[in-house]
Amino acid sequence: MAINYTIREASTADIPVINSLATAIWHHTYLPILSEEQVDYMFDVIYTEQALMQQMLDGQTFLLLYKEEKPIGFAAYSLKNNKEEIYKLNKIYLLPECQGSGAGKLLLSQVEQEIQSLGGNILDLNVNRYNKAKSFYEHCGYTIHEEEDIPIGPYWMNDFVMRKRL
Repeated sequence: MAINYTIREASTADIPVINSLATAIWHHTYLPILSEEQVDYMFDVIYTEQALMQQMLDGQTFLLLYKEEKPIGFAAYSLKNNKEEIYKLNKIYLLPECQGSGAGKLLLSQVEQEIQSLGGNILDLNVNRYNKAKSFYEHCGYTIHEEEDIPIGPYWMNDFVMRKRL
């Protein structure tokens, strides 16, 4: 029996769903590589309902991924550089039990298709230098473009900026 995945654009009414998914995913993803204090701080900055609302108002497009009728993941993207037609994948996350199933590749492909339809030629993303997701992005055709250290409150995000030409 085939698994039925659907992807749709999220609206502000979906913010509680995104927050709930992030709550289930965030600590699992980052506690192996960051301190609990930093993980909690970053979650509070990025994933409160108010913060998600502001991100939508600032131009991030959120997509929700469903397996059958259950939300299992989300992604968000936005324009990074209009002149060079570069977009940024701001976030992409799946429930831990769904990772490795092909659902993440499906969601990432949808983001890439939407960006191409908007005239985008390049998709950038940031990934923590120690995040195992780096190998997933490499498998999907992304390469390291540069390293970036970004302050977030009293902490630093030590990232690779990975890039793919669409």
